[in-house]
Amino acid sequence: MATVMPSRSRHVDSFQADSQSFRIHEDAPSTEDTEMNESALQDEDEAEQENEPLEEDGQNSDYSDSSEDEPPDDDSHFQQDMVKLQNAFVGFRQKYRLIKRIGEGTFSTVYKAEDLAYDKYDNSWDPDKELDKWTPPPLKNSASQSGTAPSHESQPQRRRKPKYVAIKKIYVTSSPSRILNELELLHDLRGCDSVCPLITAFRSTDQVVAILPYFRHADFRDYFRKMTVPDMAIYLRSLFTALASVHSHNILHRDIKPTNFLYDPETRRGVLVDFGLAEREGYDCRPCVCHDDPVARKAKLRPLISSEKKGAYLREDTRPARRANRAGTRGFRAPEVLFKCTEQTTKIDIWSAGVILLTILSRRFPFFNSADDVEAMIEIATIFGRQRMQAAALLHGCMLETTIPTIGRSGFSFEGIILWSTGRSETNDKLSDDEKLAIQFLSRCMELDPSRRISAEDALKHPFLRMGLDESVDAASNTGDDDEMDMLKA
Repeated sequence: MATVMPSRSRHVDSFQADSQSFRIHEDAPSTEDTEMNESALQDEDEAEQENEPLEEDGQNSDYSDSSEDEPPDDDSHFQQDMVKLQNAFVGFRQKYRLIKRIGEGTFSTVYKAEDLAYDKYDNSWDPDKELDKWTPPPLKNSASQSGTAPSHESQPQRRRKPKYVAIKKIYVTSSPSRILNELELLHDLRGCDSVCPLITAFRSTDQVVAILPYFRHADFRDYFRKMTVPDMAIYLRSLFTALASVHSHNILHRDIKPTNFLYDPETRRGVLVDFGLAEREGYDCRPCVCHDDPVARKAKLRPLISSEKKGAYLREDTRPARRANRAGTRGFRAPEVLFKCTEQTTKIDIWSAGVILLTILSRRFPFFNSADDVEAMIEIATIFGRQRMQAAALLHGCMLETTIPTIGRSGFSFEGIILWSTGRSETNDKLSDDEKLAIQFLSRCMELDPSRRISAEDALKHPFLRMGLDESVDAASNTGDDDEMDMLKA
């Protein structure tokens, strides 16, 4: 017997009041074997939290494939998986028609499906709903042209354009608390700009699926090298719009990367997806010296600095191991995550967004390609220099020492890195004014000190993200009404 959370027929009533807490609803009387084990949601093993699974592969994401039309998935394994998914829930085949697998991540698999019951429910989640009212009227038939009364039976019925959804099958190996946390956060973020909304979710015994809108998008690797600076501004403006919405709810996404931001270069519309690693700010955190004022922080770190032995390591280190959330994708983790800061903030998402911009400007993906946290620190230190990286480590009560000759004292500038990576360092080409503005914004995003890093709200006010925005708004305000009148007259 399947249970659902909440069915779309009750979507408006269930979610109308903001004060109502999120919970998994039931369509039929439940039995003991289908009820969620609430005690399992509360009893989290510390060992499991310490060894939190990480999204290690930068290409590994729930939505890893392009949305270009392709034939159904021919892989027999996924075909069998689709059949099992259809049979796991009563009435599934009458509501959804699975088409193909469009992505696979560490904790889930996502399928594209046709929404067969689209017209029966409230579809306020559909971003294309407003466009449907501009569909042209039916053509006049031959009877009406000859002057006779039109026959309703002879009037051809226009077939509605198929509506697609993304069905996210969450693996049963995921902890119940992780699954419930993701659904709760998606529920809280409903209605946010550029954020993938949750349509509904179903559960049958230990199998949970989430129904999400399907967004047409392209593979990041197919278009990022062709983007102009204005294209970058539009892309980042959409991404930071989503981050501003998420961060206003005090939620950390924790896994910002190109494959989790579905972007369509044709419509220039993007949406943030995959909140499997997201968490609320302040959850399971402890005070870190990075939030102290400089005087108090210096006093706390003075014993550590004075007792540090240069050029040697302790044979037996008696200091307790530091435990902090390190979830994320390698190459996109912020410095405070690598230093195991115990009081991480929403600024970790800003750093990851800056890495995306650096990737686009340098035309190199992935830009950082470390195998572990130590190599990731080395890559960042190579850019920012040993001196600034040591200061960043002290912010979180850590010491950083290295004898690697490639890590200089001062590092390199973003301007020099981009000129070198794009092959312009030897031709004496200079950066354009738009590129300099983009690099200025990049420096605000990739600031080693999270307290000095720009916020998503302030980023939307930066001249780089407002590039071309004021002109387009003025043009739309001058011609929008006339265009609508012309459409009505046509």
